Amino acid sequence: MIDHLRALRLFTRIVELGSFSRAAEQLGLNRAAATHSIQQLERHLGVRLLARTTRQVTPTVEGAAYYERCVAILADLDEADAQFTQAARVPEGRIRLDLSAAMFRNVLAPALPEFSARYPQIRLEVSVTDRPIDLVREGVDCVLRAGDLRDVPLVARRLAHLPQVTCASAEYLARHGNPYTLDALAQHHAVDYLSAATGRPVPLEFVVDGKLLTRKLPARIAVNNGDSYISACVAGFGLIQTPYAFVAPLLAQGVLCELLPAQRPPLLPLSVLYPPNRQLPARVRVFIDWLLALFARPDGPGRSPP
Repeated sequence: MIDHLRALRLFTRIVELGSFSRAAEQLGLNRAAATHSIQQLERHLGVRLLARTTRQVTPTVEGAAYYERCVAILADLDEADAQFTQAARVPEGRIRLDLSAAMFRNVLAPALPEFSARYPQIRLEVSVTDRPIDLVREGVDCVLRAGDLRDVPLVARRLAHLPQVTCASAEYLARHGNPYTLDALAQHHAVDYLSAATGRPVPLEFVVDGKLLTRKLPARIAVNNGDSYISACVAGFGLIQTPYAFVAPLLAQGVLCELLPAQRPPLLPLSVLYPPNRQLPARVRVFIDWLLALFARPDGPGRSPP
């Protein structure tokens, strides 16, 4: 007899991941059991749901239509389960999270012991990247991303608008002097940060009398992640612009110095994103609620420079 609910969950994961083996692994099944379950489902329905090749698995026309119905059914079922069990059940299980290395090192890691103490049954699996990822295919529950989000097929909740600073190392300023005006920047170098979306360097930005001005400085080094960006600045390669929370300890220690505080960069939007059309598990929901509370604190990572 077919286990209809398990077959539906397996079928949706195969469509989303494009792989029998990866879907089976996520659901704790072996490949043979997954294949048998889908074959039973196809015989039960009397239609072929999946087209298999040596490289990928894709839904047929009927399979695509069936997938949309399955997603809606499973979402309603998960929501009904959550309504009756969330009050009595302590959130548990695994959360797979992706964020930038700089965000993890300087903001999240120091605060996570509090979350783990509150929810000891939740295990966090953290991957650190600055690149866009496919949450469904990579099995990630949520991601933290900074910047404006355009054409992102995900649910996004704004966590904060992070204050940013322009800074350089004390060693760099000792050699090149402190640029006290925007015009003086023409005599300086920057560390180029390469956009994950375009691959091109991101210009420096300054807010002057409510208007956004940009400057493109020569650079002797270009990087593509936040940790390397800060490290290159510490090494004396030039100016950077980064969230204050990422460099607050280095500024306090005098390793880095803030420049042009009267013309700071614009606030940087920070959002948590997760897949649409799916009821959030309790473990992910409490994590997002904790993030919202963390960034709302006056002394939290969204605080402004002194």
